[in-house]
Amino acid sequence: MSNVEASPQELLCPSSPANSHDGAEILTARSVPLGGPRAMTVRRTLPQRSRSLIGAWCFVDHYGPDDVSTSAGMAVPPHPHTGLQTISWLFTGEIEHADSAGNHAVVRPGELNLMTAGRGISHSEYSRTNTTILHGVQLWAALPQSARFTAPDFVHYRPTPVTVPGARISVFMGTVAGEHSPVETFSPMVGAEIMLDAGATVALDLQPGFEHGFLVDSGSLSVAETVVEPSELAYLGTGRSTVELCAGPESVRLLFIGGEPLNESIVMWWNFVGRSHEEIVAFRAAWQAVIGLEPASMLDEVASFSLPADQVDAPLPAPVLPTVQLRPRANPS
Repeated sequence: MSNVEASPQELLCPSSPANSHDGAEILTARSVPLGGPRAMTVRRTLPQRSRSLIGAWCFVDHYGPDDVSTSAGMAVPPHPHTGLQTISWLFTGEIEHADSAGNHAVVRPGELNLMTAGRGISHSEYSRTNTTILHGVQLWAALPQSARFTAPDFVHYRPTPVTVPGARISVFMGTVAGEHSPVETFSPMVGAEIMLDAGATVALDLQPGFEHGFLVDSGSLSVAETVVEPSELAYLGTGRSTVELCAGPESVRLLFIGGEPLNESIVMWWNFVGRSHEEIVAFRAAWQAVIGLEPASMLDEVASFSLPADQVDAPLPAPVLPTVQLRPRANPS
């Protein structure tokens, strides 16, 4: 998914893991429109001022349920990414994905679609004409320094849900509740959809060296004795080996993410993840050159872009860069 804000801020995102003994930290969402007046709006909980990263997870958009039968739905023309992986997970509806590495896929509920941007990729996303209700999440994970210029790639995986007392869990990354996903990641991380029965309490084992997040889609949830309402993201820092998830009087659907602290500062702007303002400038120039809006002489070899085949809509041009130049800062030890 593209960040289609007209004037995106250039964000310095430090890896600043907290200790979890103080309880859960609640991150509230802000609304971001995905285009014109008839387009859908997403609820964004990462990144924000109080917290930028949960492990390598650096971006969380939550959308729907939206009736897209009478609106533009999701209609995101070709746009670029660098230095990250996009993770698409749907609850309802279908989205068509096409990218410049030659991959074409239909994103369906309960199926992971993982795109690795690496040194540069572009892709488009459109809700399908047979979709009435669109509902899901789009996440990004920052690639560590050792892998951020890797070759673009795409992986599709449909996990088999596992049942534990009081819950059903679909593990799409890492290991949760003894269930392991075969999908390879560039840093240790976990991702799963969890469905809790009404009134159920489930003890979930955690990796003590991981940070964790719990995004509530529906129902009311208590995480580490902290109430989390729909569209809120509860954060737990490192140091926990288990947590209790307690559902309220209705069933709960949540997305569970986590990972080993990245321990690197990243710079995010528009759809790019880099390490400095100068890199972001170079990524932007490379994309603008590929779509014919800036001379090719400005192309910097730090990024490499092409376009998906057979696209109807023109690619998205990059917004104007902010005038303030950001500098990376040191991470806490």
